[in-house]
Amino acid sequence: MPAKLDFVPDKITLLPDNIANQIAAGEVIQRPASAVKELLENAVDAGATEIKLIIADAGKSLIQVIDNGGGMSETDARMCFERHATSKIQTIEDLFHIRTMGFRGEALASIAAVAQVELKTKKADEETGTYIEVENSRVLKQEPIAINNGTSIAMKNLFFNVPARRNFLKSNAAEMRHIVDEFTRVAMSFPEILFTLTANNQQLFHLEAGSLKQRIVQLLGNNYNAKLVTVKEDTDYMNIYGFVGKPETAKKTRGDQYFFVNNRFIKSPYLNHAVMSAYQQMIPADSFPMYVLFIDLDPTVVDVNVHPTKQEIKFEDEKIIYAFVQAAIKHALAQFSVTPTLDFDLDTSIQHLPSVQQPFTEKKQEAAAGSSIFKGFTQKHQAHFIERNEKSELKHWREFYDAPKTATKEDSSALQNRIIETNLHNKISEDAILSQLLNTYIVAPSANGFILIHQQAAHERILYEQLINASKDKPVTTQRSMFPATLELTPADAAVMEELTDDLKYLGYIIEPFGKNTYIIQGTPADVEAGNEKHIIDILLEQYKHFSPEVKFSKREKLIRSLARQQSIKTGTKLTEKEMHHIVTMLFKCEHANTAPDGSPSYLEFKQEQLDKMFGR
Repeated sequence: MPAKLDFVPDKITLLPDNIANQIAAGEVIQRPASAVKELLENAVDAGATEIKLIIADAGKSLIQVIDNGGGMSETDARMCFERHATSKIQTIEDLFHIRTMGFRGEALASIAAVAQVELKTKKADEETGTYIEVENSRVLKQEPIAINNGTSIAMKNLFFNVPARRNFLKSNAAEMRHIVDEFTRVAMSFPEILFTLTANNQQLFHLEAGSLKQRIVQLLGNNYNAKLVTVKEDTDYMNIYGFVGKPETAKKTRGDQYFFVNNRFIKSPYLNHAVMSAYQQMIPADSFPMYVLFIDLDPTVVDVNVHPTKQEIKFEDEKIIYAFVQAAIKHALAQFSVTPTLDFDLDTSIQHLPSVQQPFTEKKQEAAAGSSIFKGFTQKHQAHFIERNEKSELKHWREFYDAPKTATKEDSSALQNRIIETNLHNKISEDAILSQLLNTYIVAPSANGFILIHQQAAHERILYEQLINASKDKPVTTQRSMFPATLELTPADAAVMEELTDDLKYLGYIIEPFGKNTYIIQGTPADVEAGNEKHIIDILLEQYKHFSPEVKFSKREKLIRSLARQQSIKTGTKLTEKEMHHIVTMLFKCEHANTAPDGSPSYLEFKQEQLDKMFGR
């Protein structure tokens, strides 16, 4: 009798449309701002001259975009919610000739999969419009409606059917900040369109149609009005136009920097480097210029499909783009007499130096060519070569890695404490004579050499640990201002401020709202000088906004790091010996004295053996 075979059912099935749409929504709609971007771009593509964005509860309850564009027919209104539905691509070649904004075929289908959507639309040549109600990818209602020409699409209760995704959304203030960022990018691209943004029944932006310069000032603030330099260069391969800020507008953080390719906002460290190189020697090395630049070129030489958000793109020839951007900005700055002039007059005293007048004999040439310094610059693999030396401290390097693996946590902690104690007692004596180098470094003698301390990095570490310790158990003591300062912020900065008021209060800053995008500084920590409050908050906001998104710090941690950097003694500041002693003493009382909060070293130690070796002794 044959053996009985166990029945194994088939395992592979097709996902239902609503589940497939929810999965697709994970790529397209990551947060409310993602939906804002898609809906605004569709409104632009519809040929609208007026676009209204209405937000409630930071987009979690409502995102509505109303436009006066071309509208849709009844059939198109129904079809636009289907997966892979688009009016902009007919063949695969069309992907490489796209000049429209929203061409993704899953956008509206993804929105309908994770929200309750109401669509009202009407074409100019039709008597009535169409009303459609969609929920969880299912059409609940469709009927004719009386409506003005154009489209209104309302997206309600985002992620109502995916509670896990909704729980991952940030605070209302944080989500609103992302919405303002997306709104700003689209509105910047199309200054000829009137845009408005209303949040919780309060109008944040009313941007009248006008020139690009007017739109920049409307979005980024009046302080740029007289400080913009026009950039405009046209060639057969590409065109570039827009504005860059004069050198005095440069900030200490990556502030107002916008690149658009064929009117689409992009992020490109490569092109940003081209801009920075054009400003070389015009702004400090740690400053960042403002720019709003548009590049127009044939869509066939650029690939916009390398990233789901379309913010990262690839150029067919990056070197040409880089060189063109750099040259266009240099030319613009030179035309407006912003670039520094070069002095070609030779200092005659140089000609009388012995090194110039004395002949470079063959014997001297051979001696120079045989030196390790010459080899380091001329021979392959010599730049980081370390000569072998039995006295070298590196000869026992393997013992460090081959140490027994049985050490306990307590042993490690004890070792760390001994190292810290050694640093405290042996680094610098209290009566040591300190000196300052280049108004940036503090030189302190140690038992066996000297220590070079970076004054700003050291002071940042001191302030950081003071703020951390002060805010551990209770809020920092606040000193009420006799004459409160007024902060007038851009809508984007106002959204950031709303997010931070509670944490700032814990750190000693009492800042209260006072009308539209205006705040009053009612109190500051006791050590903040009167009259300096506004400057501190301005820079604090700028630094907070541009923390790297890859580093996941809490809001309070970001604020503390920003305050430490902002209030620290800057490089280039001349210090008295008393001030230097104070920094050195306080630094070696810190728990982690050897690094700044960002991980860079606060000091370097040079021992006599190292110095002797450097001089070949």
